[in-house]
Amino acid sequence: MKFDVLAHDSGTKARAGHLTTAHGAIETPIFMPVGTAGTVKAVGQRELKQDVQAQIILGNTYHLYLRPGLDVLQAAGGLHKFNGWDRPILTDSGGYQVFSLSGTRKIKEEGVTFRSHIDGSKHLFSPEGVMDIQRRIGADIIMAFDECTPWPCEYDYARRSLDMTHRWLKRCIQRLDSTEPLYGYEQNLFPIVQGSTFKDLRKQSAEFIAEQGRAGNAIGGLSVGEPAELMYEMTELVCDILPKDKPRYLMGVGTPANILENIALGVDMFDCVMPTRNARNGMLFTTQGIINVGSKKWADDFSPIDEALGGHVSTFYSKAYLRHLIHSKEILGAQIASQHNLTFYLWLVKEARKQIVAGTFAAWKAVMVEKLMRRL
Repeated sequence: MKFDVLAHDSGTKARAGHLTTAHGAIETPIFMPVGTAGTVKAVGQRELKQDVQAQIILGNTYHLYLRPGLDVLQAAGGLHKFNGWDRPILTDSGGYQVFSLSGTRKIKEEGVTFRSHIDGSKHLFSPEGVMDIQRRIGADIIMAFDECTPWPCEYDYARRSLDMTHRWLKRCIQRLDSTEPLYGYEQNLFPIVQGSTFKDLRKQSAEFIAEQGRAGNAIGGLSVGEPAELMYEMTELVCDILPKDKPRYLMGVGTPANILENIALGVDMFDCVMPTRNARNGMLFTTQGIINVGSKKWADDFSPIDEALGGHVSTFYSKAYLRHLIHSKEILGAQIASQHNLTFYLWLVKEARKQIVAGTFAAWKAVMVEKLMRRL
């Protein structure tokens, strides 16, 4: 994997980069649609490529491990072959899913035991096991196994958790470096900075992660309920420490405004379920602000969903028609809304990149953040 920073914004810490993987190039900053179980909900791979113009998608280790299972994935030749996506894939380690299963999991030095949300069966995720699982899934970028602490979090717990996450990281690195890829292409490990919202722990973690010298680095444990200003404070602190010549991935973030603010702090990569999850409930993100398309005010609005976007569904279908589909609980409504929101998110980071290259990002961001937070 190769990463080049091609431009810096003059008024912020934003940068435009070019990331090369075995399955193609990625222009940063980038948003990565979440395909938890090998599919981005309600959006097909053809639409992801042609209309949304996604450059990379996510898969999730926890969910893919349970269904369809590793034997099926390996027999197919890995997730790329299984789901027909020939561009880059990143897999989350499952750490966040284990965090969300707080009632059915136990964390020990060995790893985490948990019960499947599907059938209640018992499983163990260890740092070594998670590396082996991600080898079999076959993603281009794989994440280290960590513990995502909740917010708020007591300092002593955050410190103990961080120390264990760092020990787990060393085990992940040792396991990955002692094994070979299964499908003939390189897989790159991203360690994850943790430390809750404590400055000294975040600093310690960022320095430790930077020392590992991996191809890229991630920032985890944010966007878990803390105020946005705390998120930005932690992100800025960490980005100032992490290597400037490696991509920085802020996990699970977030709203369009969150993304622009964090790009300004030096983040290159983002993912979040928000555009597809909110779409299924009728919330649309647009270039003019947020629309609750289920509202009666859109019942006879026959204008396109968003005339400013080039995506097929955004300019082809009207707000009134989409409202009708959502109200009728038609599957097509979820499809159109999900595809639109993802098209908007990819447009947003692409436009941010243009502004960074032009040196006008700071002024553009100030206008866009205010506009994007408006409820129409």
